[in-house]
Amino acid sequence: MRFGVLGPVMAWTDAGTPVVIQGLKVRALLANLLVHEGRPVPADRLIDDLWGSELPGNPSGTLSAKVSQLRRAFEDAEPGSRSLVQSGPAGYSLVVSAETYDALKFGELLAAGSVDEALALWRGSAYADFADDAFVETAVARLTDLRLTALEQADLPVVDLAALVKEHPLREGLRAAHMKALYRAGRQTEALESFDELRQLLLEDLGLDPSPELVALQQSILTQELPNARNNLPAQLTELIGRTDALADVGACLGTSRLVTLTGPGGVGKTRLALAAAADVAGRFADGVVLVELAAVTPDALSVANSLTDAVQAALDLRDTGGTPVVDLLASVMGSRLLVLDNCEQIVEEVAALTDRLLATAPGLRVLATSREPLGLAGEVVWSVPPLAVPPVSAGVEAVGECSAAQLFVTRAAAASRGFALTDETVADVAVLCRRLDGIPLALELAATRVRALGVRGLVARLDDRFRLLATGHRGAAPRQQTLHAMIDWSWELLAPEEQSVLRQLAVHADGCTADAAAAVCGEDDVLDVLVRLVDRSLVVPVDGGRFRLLESVAAYCVEKLRVSGELESSRQRHLSYYVSLAEAARPGLFGDEQSRWLQLLDEDSANFRTALDRAVTTGQLDLAERLVDALSWYWFLRGRYVEAMRSLDTVPGSARAGVWRAGFMYLLGHPDAAAERDRWLDSADAMGQWWIAHAASDVGDLSACLSMLNQALKTFEADGNQWGVAAVLAARAKHAHVRADLPALYDDACQSIGIFRALGDRWGVLQATGWFGAHAELVGDFDEAERLHLEGAEAAEEIGLWPEVANALGMLGWTAIRREHYEQARTYGERALRLATEQGQRATQALAELVLGFAARRTGALDEASERLQALIDAARLQTESVLYLSIVLEELGFVRELQGRPDDALELHMEAFRVSEEFDSLRSMCWALEGIAACHPDKTLAATLLGSSSATRSTENYLMAATEEDDLARAVAAAESALGPEAYRAAFSRGEGLSPADAFGLLVRQ
Repeated sequence: MRFGVLGPVMAWTDAGTPVVIQGLKVRALLANLLVHEGRPVPADRLIDDLWGSELPGNPSGTLSAKVSQLRRAFEDAEPGSRSLVQSGPAGYSLVVSAETYDALKFGELLAAGSVDEALALWRGSAYADFADDAFVETAVARLTDLRLTALEQADLPVVDLAALVKEHPLREGLRAAHMKALYRAGRQTEALESFDELRQLLLEDLGLDPSPELVALQQSILTQELPNARNNLPAQLTELIGRTDALADVGACLGTSRLVTLTGPGGVGKTRLALAAAADVAGRFADGVVLVELAAVTPDALSVANSLTDAVQAALDLRDTGGTPVVDLLASVMGSRLLVLDNCEQIVEEVAALTDRLLATAPGLRVLATSREPLGLAGEVVWSVPPLAVPPVSAGVEAVGECSAAQLFVTRAAAASRGFALTDETVADVAVLCRRLDGIPLALELAATRVRALGVRGLVARLDDRFRLLATGHRGAAPRQQTLHAMIDWSWELLAPEEQSVLRQLAVHADGCTADAAAAVCGEDDVLDVLVRLVDRSLVVPVDGGRFRLLESVAAYCVEKLRVSGELESSRQRHLSYYVSLAEAARPGLFGDEQSRWLQLLDEDSANFRTALDRAVTTGQLDLAERLVDALSWYWFLRGRYVEAMRSLDTVPGSARAGVWRAGFMYLLGHPDAAAERDRWLDSADAMGQWWIAHAASDVGDLSACLSMLNQALKTFEADGNQWGVAAVLAARAKHAHVRADLPALYDDACQSIGIFRALGDRWGVLQATGWFGAHAELVGDFDEAERLHLEGAEAAEEIGLWPEVANALGMLGWTAIRREHYEQARTYGERALRLATEQGQRATQALAELVLGFAARRTGALDEASERLQALIDAARLQTESVLYLSIVLEELGFVRELQGRPDDALELHMEAFRVSEEFDSLRSMCWALEGIAACHPDKTLAATLLGSSSATRSTENYLMAATEEDDLARAVAAAESALGPEAYRAAFSRGEGLSPADAFGLLVRQ
């Protein structure tokens, strides 16, 4: 049986036959059960939703009759289906899954990035035939919002987007999609007019300005620099010539095969063809196209497999924080995506192993690889890239001009030498040159750069000499490889000595470098002019951001030149020294208003830092390795690269500086030996090290010890005038105050911290302090302010790519929604936070998201789901050697679940454990929750009333807010005690409790 609500509410048999359901109330019952997506719905709620104030004579009996009618309709349509409608203590439910229910399938497809497939499920407005009923209002709003989100991501024509913008004029996501579509259709003016229309509407209706993201989009359109956000393929500077049929063929292969490998010798144009083919098919992949350049991953890396996964993660902008095995993490986020793996040949075995695992676990993934040899996997389509077509002997201008090799050479030669053309005078030489160069694109392009100086006839003459000289030296190589090597060798001979020196020393860099880096490795003050000349000769490729890199074939050639000249080791040593110095120079910039710039610069040189560290370790230069990992550890933390940090820090096991960093990362990764590592290095830690360990250990660790470290570090920071350190300690202390629910301390520390961080311009620090400011607002009941601050934090973190902080802000938004009884909104935030935290491997934020989802499930009647989520959190916490911060609140919530499930003994045990954990963390607020939970399920109602009195007095004294979400739990405990004791006895026991601290009240329970 299948069900649909993305349109009129319907049911079908597995064979596709519509199920006839007689009676409006029976169909309304079906709709109501579908709204809850398999979660039980209490009978009272169903009665209220179906009949409201116009109740039938026997409401329960009438509801039971409607349930029977629905079961009979299912059974008549498909025998055995009556069991889909279930009943239990928590109410009625309908068994559904993503395979049988279009609303769940829609969410699943959307989460996987299959936007077009998800939108194809819609048949009209959600719950179209019950749209006016209150019980579907929230579900309709949620599904409609998700549909609009999907439409924002879909590749819709301008006319459709215009209609959607007219219907939802203030929705910025649709407006952005509309602006992009207009811009890409060549209608830049209309795109800007659309922005102006929204700005005016926002100002008039809400008094607001467009978001920074939309303003940035407007600026991109103004400057005609609108990026394609769906992929990271580099823009091509020149036209791809002579590959029309190849493009079509490769595109067709990608339509039918999940792994396509372009093979061929160096210089034949594998990469250029792969990029063009990927750009052509990008529209097929909802999650876009990601290029992973593997030239920088070399076989001599300390761990080729780790370097390979690091490169893939960097291309996907993922973090390796250890919560999930890295390959599983990569597979989980692929969705519907094309992965382009370029230059696989030097590490082909490792690439094959990773590709095999990814394809096996990510069904929406397709891979386009370039390599000089196949990957050798089952199902691989090997597409050999041929040279360009060369002219026949004695062909005329027209025939030569139709050959792709001649087309490429003439186009590039004309660009290098104005006025060059294929004429009767040049045709014979062009034809000879194309044949002698075997139609290899790289060789043709290198030759074309010399037309201006030598003319095409001079090129042919020199080429003849070069091949005669090289013929005996390369007999063992394939003819095409002889040609390419000869072509690069010939180009090398034409360079001036200073150009040769710069070119060969560029080869020690991984994935390119800046002009400053090139100068440092070359031992020169300025090499920019030389680099520009090498770019003009097509031997060096310019990259966005003022960087330069070598083509893979040229890099291999230059490494050999370095080896022959005896300069390889000295060049690599200068490379190591430069990148150690760069990391140390960058570190101060990560603590202030240049944080974003330095993060980007360090991102660009990640491969060079890995190469430098590998050299330092393999050559025994552990002093340089220690300096490098110490300088980069804060960068790794900000980028969420915890596993990379641990691998790197482990290369210098005896270093105290590295040991302090390692202890913090071990806490962040949930390592069971974190406390031992902390104790090993704590005495040697400076104030920064003390703060770092305390900050990292605050979710799992000894909070009293952490607070002591923070206060000690604060004294040092204040004495040294280190304002960043002072602000960091205050933010960390705010977290401790939040655990204790110490509202004045929380407010004061967060307030001072955010002031200092804002003055310093440190955006990470501002995010920390803002988060605790929002937590204070939530505790005092200012939920609007809490939501605003957490939203502000999420947006700010996203701007600079601090994805762990984005996930945390989403989790806090989910918790705020729980406190406001906005459970569907809480689910949305919790699911988004969980997906992002899982991608980023953020263990603490994953726990926060699961907590939000567990609380939302319990409060919407989904007790089984709540039980499963909460129990999993408790099981994970109990694996830790030290107490976990969230444990008490999860124990309390699971206790309430067990109470509602009719298991008071289990509930009592959980609440008592929660109290003991709360005492350990000195959290009076959590102790109150635990006492109220104990009172609800303890059989001695006199004792229960006493516990409630203690909790009430503590809440009043400490000014703890009783949110609406807690009132129902408290009301059950009060009602049970009053009913058992009577008003007077209850009041007497309650009054006795008001004079007891929570610890004393709990002591009564223990002494029983």
